[in-house]
Amino acid sequence: MITSGTSTARLTPKGAATRRRIVEGAAAEIRERGAATTTLDDIRARTATSKSQIFHYFPGGKDELLLAVAALEAERVLDDQQPHLDDLGRLDTWQAWRDWRDAVVRRYERQGVNCPLGVLMTELGRRTPASRELTGQLLAQWQSALRDGVRRMQAAGRIAPALDADRTAAAVVAAVQGGVSILMSTGSVAHLEAALDTTMELLGSYPVG
Repeated sequence: MITSGTSTARLTPKGAATRRRIVEGAAAEIRERGAATTTLDDIRARTATSKSQIFHYFPGGKDELLLAVAALEAERVLDDQQPHLDDLGRLDTWQAWRDWRDAVVRRYERQGVNCPLGVLMTELGRRTPASRELTGQLLAQWQSALRDGVRRMQAAGRIAPALDADRTAAAVVAAVQGGVSILMSTGSVAHLEAALDTTMELLGSYPVG
């Protein structure tokens, strides 16, 4: 679970649903317009909410709302990789890793050049520690799931036990993010595919015995 640091514990079920509707509406608006050009008035119009409602649920204004949107988008990054990263996927065979690789490529191919999470993190990260904390949560969960997969492959004798599982998982995440950055600039998934394929080839070619 990725959180933005904004507590919803005191909200009624109706209030929580309203807040969620605002966040999802803001996310949709940002996906279409981009974070820089989306205004609170755009979000109000899309979600049919008043200015007072926006500030009731997000007293910190646009930055607090954008942080909640970033948390939602971070959850989607991981959700779109399921079931490959959970106990059903397990990542304990090369086929499971290839299936995960294909799911990642499809996700970012659908997304195209507009990466709401990347834009939000870039914009918010300059001025809020909460944004950096949220990014850290995402990367930690993602890296942990991949680390578990590497360890399962090591236990099965498919990846060399000498490799540091945590650093290997970190390298895989970095490969994905590098490919996504180029995708955002060029609109092509070629570098993302190359990064994932080469990383997996190197993992498989490292001497096991």
